[in-house]
Amino acid sequence: MLHTLLVGLGRSGRELHLPVLRRLRLEDTAGAGALFASDAPLGYDIARPAAGAAPGPVTVASPEDARERLDPGATVVHVCTPPTARAQVVTEFAELGFRNFLVEKPIGTGTAAVEALRQVRDRYRLRLAVVAPWLHSTLTARLERLVTTGDLGALRRITVHQRKPRLRRSLADTGHPSAFDVEMPHSVGVALRLAGAGRVHRAHWTDARAGTAVAPRMGTAELTIRHERGTVSRIATDLVSPVRERSIVLDFEAGTVVGHYPVGGEDPYAQLRITPDAGPEEHDIFLDEALDACLLQVYRDFAGGAGFTADFELQARVVEVLEAAKHRAAAGDGGPVRPPGEPAHGEPAVGVPGSGEPVTGGPGTGALTAGEPGAGAGGFVPGRLGPDEFTAGPVTGEPVPCDVGPGDPGAGDPGAGDPAVVGGPAVVAAGTREEHRHVA
Repeated sequence: MLHTLLVGLGRSGRELHLPVLRRLRLEDTAGAGALFASDAPLGYDIARPAAGAAPGPVTVASPEDARERLDPGATVVHVCTPPTARAQVVTEFAELGFRNFLVEKPIGTGTAAVEALRQVRDRYRLRLAVVAPWLHSTLTARLERLVTTGDLGALRRITVHQRKPRLRRSLADTGHPSAFDVEMPHSVGVALRLAGAGRVHRAHWTDARAGTAVAPRMGTAELTIRHERGTVSRIATDLVSPVRERSIVLDFEAGTVVGHYPVGGEDPYAQLRITPDAGPEEHDIFLDEALDACLLQVYRDFAGGAGFTADFELQARVVEVLEAAKHRAAAGDGGPVRPPGEPAHGEPAVGVPGSGEPVTGGPGTGALTAGEPGAGAGGFVPGRLGPDEFTAGPVTGEPVPCDVGPGDPGAGDPGAGDPAVVGGPAVVAAGTREEHRHVA
């Protein structure tokens, strides 16, 4: 049976991990073979709880106090501190004999931090798991089955929108260096799981502002990944949004899939809409308590002696992607540095129209045709997604998680009461699919 020590009693430890652990303990089978020890979780935090914080666990005064009250070999240490000091926290408890660690995402804010954590893991022979609820989500599992079965053909594009109001926390603390470090570790992990390895092609971020208060790099963030298998992923997060959304669109050769992850623990239901090009549409709503599933599986793996190396390396690749995105965003233009001889994004890849070779731009590609108002070289408009990065959504009667800019095809007149305005669904003919472009 496993004991629990929560290190870091901010929102993650106190408001996410602790309630889930309490639920799991109530559901656990008592007596022989029980997964959780009978004693309540303990907590340790050098910071004082914020005013109005949810009730927390019984706390210990120091790591040494935790060592005296717990069996280190039969304890799972939840590392819920900010991502800027993972290795130091793990080292402190590893030196006291603790060996089982569950680390919040991301496992570091850069590859150097991940390597430091990897060295600590190997030096002390730790078993180190990572909190990855989206990878334990029922919705993600169903998306993965659609990709692997190939029923809708090859996966062409992934589009994710993660929106939530987080301004107060962003202005109050510096625990996360950028908006890339908050929600995106979830979605980048899913993109890598579904589409495989890839490289960051474009990235951008903005500051969070309220009056004169500014949280640098904590407003919005956006990145595009070109996967080695040919899929293009675009992930956008908005931490100053007045609404909550966690949506994912998979655009296949023969259909489109729209998924919505739960936006909070108060209503843990996901939705999935499958729209084949040929055949009836399917829409399903189902319970998806991903964090519960994640923690339960991790405890079972600790109890059963399972290894965690593969999961750690996937999360290390997530950090690599996010670090590359930060470098591109910091460069200012969000675009890639082109190798010599590679065409500019949005310019003809090879040859000219009529040559039989690929040409970017033109109708149906997501870019304006050369000569159209506002079009640049090859039809590329600065600030728009490139011609191979547009998002296709189904005709579902609900907003497709890709914004339509004023003046784009499908955008209506805001003054005329037309529903097809910025942020709303495009009005298209029944039974058709429309390509949308995002204005950055």
